Amino acid sequence: MEEITQKTDAQKQDNGRKEQKGFQVVVVREFELADKAEIHRIFSEGLMERVVDAAFRGLRYHPESLLLYTALTVVCFVSTMCWWVIGLLPALVLCGRYFYSRRAILDYLEHAMSGDMGNMEGFYMKSPASCLWVAVLEGKVVGLVAAVDQKQPGGAVTLQRMSVDWRCRRCGVGVALGRKVLEFAVTHGYSRVALGTTAYSPAVHKLYLRLGFRCVGVTIENVTPGANWSVLEQIFYRVRQHQYILDVQNNGITSNKQN
Repeated sequence: MEEITQKTDAQKQDNGRKEQKGFQVVVVREFELADKAEIHRIFSEGLMERVVDAAFRGLRYHPESLLLYTALTVVCFVSTMCWWVIGLLPALVLCGRYFYSRRAILDYLEHAMSGDMGNMEGFYMKSPASCLWVAVLEGKVVGLVAAVDQKQPGGAVTLQRMSVDWRCRRCGVGVALGRKVLEFAVTHGYSRVALGTTAYSPAVHKLYLRLGFRCVGVTIENVTPGANWSVLEQIFYRVRQHQYILDVQNNGITSNKQN
């Protein structure tokens, strides 16, 4: 985006939402060009955290994968009659899950960087139907979130790209960012806010529930935007996609705008 409406520091302070946690104050304001480097860092680090979750922590949520790996072990043992297969195959499976999970997430990161995250000012700031915000704590950018019009009947906006610097979690940053999107939905007359997440961390889901979202569906995904899929990738990389909805009008959310 070649031109972005300039605001004075005082206006940004007035328009930014503040959330206090002890002596720390989180200020949420609109994205600026100077924020790009920190946004890319936080977004990239947040995505790469998903590698271990997808490869290992999330395995217990996929009984179909465990059944497949067990069947492969049995077949290999029967065909080779080697006991060392029993010990080697689980290690190979875990290595395969880590390798393909990392590759899928890196492909997704590259896809995002070549799309909206590579041109944030053009993708989010040109249209009144979308916006990108950053959370600032003690003068440093520590989180981001975006809102995009779904362009579907009924008036819905999507909350996306939510990410918080791991050093600043449990400081109210996620709540402040989420509330900013809800205020955006109210101000622009949307009836609901939707989001999808593949996070396995209970803290992520507790955050959305705290904001008033309700889970409306869970699907098993083995396709990630930007990935080039092979049979091995489909075997070793699978994640759960949670869909959340918040009905703005039914939750009594109001705009926080003043002045």
